[in-house]
Amino acid sequence: MLVDEERAYRAVAARDARFDGCFILAVRTTGIYCRPSCPAITPKRRNSQFFTTAAAAQTAGFRACRRCLPDAVPGSPEWNLRADLAARAMRLISDGTVERDGVPGLAARLGYSERHLTRVLNAELGAGPLALARAHRAHAARLLIETTEMSFADITFASGFASVRQFNDTIRTVFAATPSEMRGRSRSPLGTSGRIVLRLPYRPPFDAAGLLAHFAASALPGVEEVTASSYARALRLPHGSATVRLVPRDGHVECSLRLSDVRDLGSAVARVRRLLDLDADPHAVDEFLGRDPALGGLVAATPGIRVPGSVDGAETLLRLVHPSPPLGEPLDQPDGSLTHLFPAVVDDCAVCSALASGRLVVDVGRDPEDLRAELTDLVGPAVADTVVMRVLGAPDVLPLTPDVRAAARSLGLPSDLAAHGRTWRPWRSYAAAHLTRKAPTS
Repeated sequence: MLVDEERAYRAVAARDARFDGCFILAVRTTGIYCRPSCPAITPKRRNSQFFTTAAAAQTAGFRACRRCLPDAVPGSPEWNLRADLAARAMRLISDGTVERDGVPGLAARLGYSERHLTRVLNAELGAGPLALARAHRAHAARLLIETTEMSFADITFASGFASVRQFNDTIRTVFAATPSEMRGRSRSPLGTSGRIVLRLPYRPPFDAAGLLAHFAASALPGVEEVTASSYARALRLPHGSATVRLVPRDGHVECSLRLSDVRDLGSAVARVRRLLDLDADPHAVDEFLGRDPALGGLVAATPGIRVPGSVDGAETLLRLVHPSPPLGEPLDQPDGSLTHLFPAVVDDCAVCSALASGRLVVDVGRDPEDLRAELTDLVGPAVADTVVMRVLGAPDVLPLTPDVRAAARSLGLPSDLAAHGRTWRPWRSYAAAHLTRKAPTS
């Protein structure tokens, strides 16, 4: 993916925060890379270099800016717009696949050879899978250094490094500071005993009320808890269970995590960001859909709408097939009203059998068309489209659910909604979110 450098430089000159996370600015004269909205003096154009990812900037020898913290921004919406190999790999890397399974495991999950995967990532992103995973580990380590009182030895292995020496070398290379220096200049830890509290940024506007209403409509007692201002739930993560409490704030979501294994921090954060659709570009969505005669009023009434995502692909599918599932196994460490995990298997239906046997895999590394085809044969097109939209974060899917159809009829839209919906490309998922939001009052 190439960066339009002239457009990027104009965004940097304007310190436009809407582009934070979309690309990286590196300054040749200082050796530093920044987010586009960095408050530092704008470098001259001839001294500016642009990268798709922080990993690419690090590979080219640049260090992260201490002032703007370029890793502490919303992710690029490009990874949801794209469904190609590079985008699928990025989603799996952010979920910690390389730390758990290595590059061979990542390549196997994607169905390609290591050599081909590395070649594609270097060509598309300017960095191979190891460099991308290294940037992910560095970000996780910085969060633990600055927000907890964990020892550096514990942080080393919690963030996926193989040794303390590798951890120290990476922190010095990426942030131009030692772990002790970074902890010394950070604020007091936000968390309490056993709890890590983080700030998850988003691009405003952000329809938090709509997300909370969605979660409340299907909350499973013991697994989830929804209030007027927060959402909490139990999580099943690669190394163990966890609980998370999310409170929308101005410009960020406060994320309070209790992990049974801190190695799951990066995976938990990535999943929560997908759940809340925090990497969306609401300006692009609202500008486009707001011009539609039928949807314009809905967009004006609900700016910054989000498509509810998923923390677990199998769970999302099972909840669509079994709206009232039983409780799963108890949490080792209950957290208030959160006492159980969502069940891994609900009953002996065909869907559960396919998931349990491994014949069906529903995760962020899947190709959207392949997953849709498999699910359509098993559960029908509406459920298949909903799973692709929510699990993969696909922005251009129009699930023809009863709610979507009912809202469309109330707006006087044509009965052939699939054909009419082509005018909403590439944001059909957000059009569906607006229609679903309208449906209860239709």
